[in-house]
Amino acid sequence: MNAILRKIKLVSNTKLSVFVVVLNIFLSGCVHEPVEGRLTPEQTAARLEKSARIHTELAAEYYYRGQYKVAMEEIDAALESNPNYAPAFSVLGLINMALGEDDKAQSNFNRALKIDPKNSELHNNYGWFLCERFPDQIDRAINHFMTALRDPLYETRHVAYANAGICELKRNNFSEASLYFNESLSLQPNYRPALVGLIEMDFNSGKNAVAQSKLSDFMQKYQPTARSLWLGVQIERRAGNTRAANSYLFQLQKNFPNSSETRALREGGL
Repeated sequence: MNAILRKIKLVSNTKLSVFVVVLNIFLSGCVHEPVEGRLTPEQTAARLEKSARIHTELAAEYYYRGQYKVAMEEIDAALESNPNYAPAFSVLGLINMALGEDDKAQSNFNRALKIDPKNSELHNNYGWFLCERFPDQIDRAINHFMTALRDPLYETRHVAYANAGICELKRNNFSEASLYFNESLSLQPNYRPALVGLIEMDFNSGKNAVAQSKLSDFMQKYQPTARSLWLGVQIERRAGNTRAANSYLFQLQKNFPNSSETRALREGGL
């Protein structure tokens, strides 16, 4: 949910290994080649900025995989290279959020926005944090998404639109949610969170059979998300299909053990 996070897609272990090798080569150059004395201050700053960016990108990859400890180590390395690297604080905020450390997340998002208040992805991430953690602050969350969307250079607009739709869905504002989801899909027709959002809207509207049919079609075409599997559990439970609900639940717990959906079902929420 951030410039770094949204640009990066989940990669295979092989691709990530290659990335780690490239990073190690880059960093080994920093350690074993005493070239700093021959660099201008501008070149040194650029080198440190590059190191911070690479470590933050790796942190984002590990965050997506649920490997939060390793992600935190990469953030530490990023901030060692550049203590004021806003994207690193943004990723750190998302990691804190995933770990349930909301006070730390709030602090890190605020710090990121103080460093780079015009960064659209930071506004998107902070909006998502507000949407997920503070149901009474959805208006503020939407305002942050809209701030991101007003930036003509913002590259992942479909993400902010989908996030806004999910937030509106939380308060059953179906007309606005539908508008945002469709805006997202007009930019990225196969964006799964928006597709699942529209199905969830049918479910919340009481159209269980419609939602059931659409979700079945979604599952045949796309890789499941934690939210789609959680939705499958809810739909099948409402339909009285215990076996199908348990199948979705098994997949959710197996493939997304650290997701908020899994945690909420485990605790009896959502």
